[in-house]
Amino acid sequence: MPSPHLPAVACGAMLVALLLPAALLGAATPLSFLEKPDAWFASDDGKRVMANVISQQRPSGGWWKAYDAEKPRDASKELSARGLSTFDNNATWGELRLLARAIRVTGDTAYRAAFDRGLASALAAQYDNGGWPQQYPLPGTEAYAGHITYNDDGMTSVLRLIGDVAAGEGDFAFVPPETRQQCRRAFDKGIDCILATQIRIDGKPAAWCAQHDAKTLAPAKARAYELPSLSGGESANIALLLMSLPHPDDRVKAAVRGVVAWYERSAVRGVREERRPTKESNRGYDVVHVSDPAAPPMWARFYDLDTGKPYYCGRDGVKKATLAEIELERRAGYAWLRPWGKKVLDAYPAWAAKHGG
Repeated sequence: MPSPHLPAVACGAMLVALLLPAALLGAATPLSFLEKPDAWFASDDGKRVMANVISQQRPSGGWWKAYDAEKPRDASKELSARGLSTFDNNATWGELRLLARAIRVTGDTAYRAAFDRGLASALAAQYDNGGWPQQYPLPGTEAYAGHITYNDDGMTSVLRLIGDVAAGEGDFAFVPPETRQQCRRAFDKGIDCILATQIRIDGKPAAWCAQHDAKTLAPAKARAYELPSLSGGESANIALLLMSLPHPDDRVKAAVRGVVAWYERSAVRGVREERRPTKESNRGYDVVHVSDPAAPPMWARFYDLDTGKPYYCGRDGVKKATLAEIELERRAGYAWLRPWGKKVLDAYPAWAAKHGG
């Protein structure tokens, strides 16, 4: 029986633009090579890069992050502590997309073996409740990497991959029916987890935290400055994923309407971010918020669970009402205010016309 949830298959360049952070475009990350033409995968350069990617595959079957795919792995260095892999920073799901493309073009059995191992690892990492942790195997029961992780679009990116594998079209046409069926079940469980973790305010569905406890599903803390909260950042791509489902049931429709209403009422207006050069920052600049009545609506990374108001937090773990109250290193080293909600609000009218607003 086909899944009622599976979205349309994403394709190469469009998916890179949707999921790859702007700062990484053009870098030698595995996902960036999806922009290459098919002929590149059969070239000597393509084979060299693919060999480098496969050399980075961990004992767990997944990949770690932050390596240069243009360079071969340094065999003198261990792959990672205890063979951990991650879904953070485009890792694992990015390699699997690249391998699928290479398999379609070349049919290379080495690529197929690496893909099968990687996909099996990604499926094994899913919790029974449908969520995915940041790392696999789990680094420890108390580590935040074991939380259900929406941070940096980790789980939503895995779900988009799993959904495309389940559809079995394009780059994933080689995947056998039994594996596609397994991915359908995993995708549906993932959507169920998204619906179960959506935070409710006054009984109504709103947004999500960047990470949720793997057992209780409650909003959870990650790093010192990443407290339980409503996330103006990660909630956007969760909403867009739900909007991409072709046959949303009543639960999904309520979730979409709820998060859209939350974005509408949570916009930060009359403020823009400005970078000001300073030698005191290792980044070369400070970030300040400037009053500007003409500024477009923005959304904060974190909103207080009790008050619903934006807040900012440094490494001391204490919430502050303004960005100026936290230390320079955190002011300049994190995305605090962005137009995240715009893409959700822009997509909603067409979705509502089709599914009811």
